[in-house]
Amino acid sequence: MSTERPERRTRKGVVVGNKMAKTVVVRVDSTIRHPKYEKVVTKFSKYYAHDDTDRLAVGDKVIIMETRPLSKIKRWRVVGAWEG
Repeated sequence: MSTERPERRTRKGVVVGNKMAKTVVVRVDSTIRHPKYEKVVTKFSKYYAHDDTDRLAVGDKVIIMETRPLSKIKRWRVVGAWEG
């Protein structure tokens, strides 16, 4: 039995909400091609992420990583800033 953990999923996104204590809402955009019409469509998902520093502002670009459940809706944590 291996003691190594598998690689955790990471996402890059933009902070769209920071009104909660130590929690930010991160919007992650993804582009897909429509299967029939072949138009490129932008979809997004919102993730609730844990932020220990509580210093992130709306508009900051961040990297989030999957983690154990921290509350009813928080399953991600902020890893760091993202330049791009």
